[in-house]
Formats: sequence, structure tokens, C-alpha cells
Amino acid sequence: MNIRPETPVEAVPVAPPAMNPRTRVLLQGPIVPTLLRMAWPNVLIMFGQAATGLIETYWVGYLGTDALAGMALVFPGVMLMQMFSAGAMGGGISSAIARALGAGKRDQADALVLHALVINLAIGAAFSAAVLLFGRPLYRLLGGEGASLEAALIYSNIVFGGIVLLWLMNALASVIRGTGNMLVPALVICAGAIALVPLSPLLIFGVGPIPAMGIAGGGLALVLYNLFGALVLGWYVLSGRNIARFALAPLRWAMAREILRVGAVAGVSTVQTNVTVAATTALVGLAAGPAAVAGFGTAARLEYLLVPLVFGIGGPLVALVGTNIGAGQRDRALRIAWTGAMLAFVLCEIIGIAAALHPRAWLSLFGSDPQMIEAGSAYLRAVGPCYGGFGFGLALYFASQGAGRLLWPLIAGFARMGVAIGGGWLALHLTGSLPLMFAAVGAALVVYGVGVGTAVWMRVWFRA
Repeated sequence: MNIRPETPVEAVPVAPPAMNPRTRVLLQGPIVPTLLRMAWPNVLIMFGQAATGLIETYWVGYLGTDALAGMALVFPGVMLMQMFSAGAMGGGISSAIARALGAGKRDQADALVLHALVINLAIGAAFSAAVLLFGRPLYRLLGGEGASLEAALIYSNIVFGGIVLLWLMNALASVIRGTGNMLVPALVICAGAIALVPLSPLLIFGVGPIPAMGIAGGGLALVLYNLFGALVLGWYVLSGRNIARFALAPLRWAMAREILRVGAVAGVSTVQTNVTVAATTALVGLAAGPAAVAGFGTAARLEYLLVPLVFGIGGPLVALVGTNIGAGQRDRALRIAWTGAMLAFVLCEIIGIAAALHPRAWLSLFGSDPQMIEAGSAYLRAVGPCYGGFGFGLALYFASQGAGRLLWPLIAGFARMGVAIGGGWLALHLTGSLPLMFAAVGAALVVYGVGVGTAVWMRVWFRA
């Protein structure tokens, strides 16, 4: 009897886990349509958050020049928190989650959610304590004095007393954005900004049984806005609707490092931007007084509006570049970066030229003091035409976040600081001319854009 040898059983291949359709679009979709489709809700997010500052400024302007100058002193710090929590650490969170999803590591993406929340809450609490303890000497150093200093302290103590809520809200929004979902954070944050329109004047001026709180009411309205956003976005993530889900797990340094190696370096870049604005604010205050500070601060808010506009493109760039880097698609990641940078350049340059040609159209929204209008107009005429370079460099900075490589954007940021602060001081020291000082600030924006662009063109992302 012939006995045939037993045929070995062939191993059945195990199918790879199904890729989420949203992730597949990031890896395979056409670049421009995908970027624009992701960008528009993210633009809404950032304009919604930037609008909170404009809404506050508009109503506080009715309280007088001292209150407006007080807000101008606090505003760089508030924007530092916004940019740090959403753009820096938020970029680190989104980048880490995008790279994990691009590499097919769903468990790692889930673990990153808890680490993101812990990191942001800890940093937010540290900033809150620092400003509450040292607010007075800080704002005096920035040129605050008399009634404007007291107004700054009232507003600052309330806003920074609840600043942890901003950090929590932006951590949750960044977790969601890292999956390529820009719409949900946009809807939540814009709904909060809309609610702020009646809430802010209600608390500032009072009505019926609600007492008039003055500038303190503006600060309270901003804290309530952040609370609303944190609650709704927290519900969305905890409900399991997000691709990266919340999972209780032991905290591990390896997970935290994936966020911090991008977010911490990006945080230095954020500090660079705000130190530059704060230092130039101090130079203006020393040279021309509170009215010029109010004009400079009001004009510089347009530059701060460029940050959310570019972040509208930059948020998708973090997710798109990060996911493609994680999947090993380097050339596609670079094409995405250059596409986003050119879009940012065009948009920012249009806004800058319009502001340079018609500065009063922006400044008169917030006040009519002649010195304020004069200083703000000089700033916009000198700096506005350079906004395109700033937008170009900032978009590539966000793309570099997605790639996890931020050394060269950091170096370009230091170059910008040196030109703006050093050149501005030199202009004032030698000539006493505010327009020449503002020209140095504009030149610094161009230096920043050229520096980051050169680094990406040299493919520094892919060097060991």
C-alpha cells in the first residue's frame, strides 16, 4: 500500500488591518483638493479662536484707551498660550498621531491621546502659576504704567486663572486633527466664538441683574468660551467617535517623547514669535508712550490673524506630511509641503498689501486716537508687504512639524528675532524713527521665510 507523505499545510496569509478611509485619502488623494478640503474647516477653527481676541478688543475699546492699552500688554501672552497649545504642542500631538496612523500603529495612536492630555494640562498649569505670580513686573517691563497697568492685571488674572482650559481644549482638538478630521474642531470652536459675541458685552457692560464687570467681564467670557470647547471636544473623543481613541494605559516616556520631540522644539519657535512681539512692544512703549503701544498692538493683531490663517493650512500639512512620512512616501510629503507654502504666501501677501494701502480701515475698528492711528499706520505700511514671506515660512514650519524635523525652522526663528529686535533697537537708537524700526520688523519676516524655505529645499527632513 502506497502511503503518500502528508502535504504540509500552507500558512494562510494574515490580511493587514483595514486602513481607515480618512487615512487612505491622506496617503493617496490628490494633493490640492485634499489640502483645500481639510484647510477650510481648520481656517474656521483658527479664525474662531482669533476672533475671540478681536471681539474682546472691540468691546473693551469702549472702555477707553487705558483699557485698550492694558489688553495690548496682555495680548502677546494670551496669543503665546494659543500658539503654544494649538500650534506647538498641538502640532506635536497631531504629528505623533498622524505618523502612528500612517505606519498602521493604531494602538500607539490610542496611547498617545492620554499622554497628550497629561502633557498639555501640566504645561498649562505651570504657565498659569507663573503669570499669576509675576504678572505685575512682567507688564511693567512691557511698558505698562498707571491705569493701563492696572487694567492689564485685572484682565490677566482672570484669563490666566483659567488658562488650563485653553490647553485642554487645544489638546483635544489636536488629537482629532491628527487623524485628518478638521471639521469637528471647527464646528465646536466656531460655535463658541459665535456665543462670545453676545456674552462678552453682556459681562463687560452688564444688563438687568448681571452687573457691569468692565475689563474683568471680557476675561471671564474668554474663560467660559474655553470651558465650552473643552467639554464638547472631550465628549467627542471619549465617546469613541474619533479614529484615535482615549485609552487608559501606563504613562511611558517613549510615548511622551513622540509628542515632546516636536512640540517642545515648536514651543521654542512659538516663544520666539511672542518674544519678538513683546520686545518690539516694549521698544515702542519706551520710545513713544502708551498711545503708540495701543496703535502698534492693534496693528500687530493683524499679523496674529495671519497665524490662524496659515495654521488653517498648516494643520492639514501636519497631518498630511506626518502620515506620508510615516508611510515612507517622502517625495509626496515634499510636494504637499511646497503646495501649502505657496498657498500661504499668496493669501498672506494679499492681506499685507491691502493693509499697507489702507491701514485706517483696520485700525479705526478699534479706536480713533490720532497717535494710535499714526503709529499703527506706520507699522502696517512697513510690515504689510512682507507678510507673504512670513506666511511662506510658517507653512513650511508646520510641514516640518509633520516630518518631525524642526531644527532649521528654529534657527530661522532666531534669525528673525535678531533682525527684528536688534535692528529695531538700532533704528531707534540711531534715528529715533518708528517707521525705520518697523522696517526692521518687516525685514525679519522675509529672513524667516527664506531661511525655512532653504532648509526644506535642501531636504533636511531626511538627513540623520
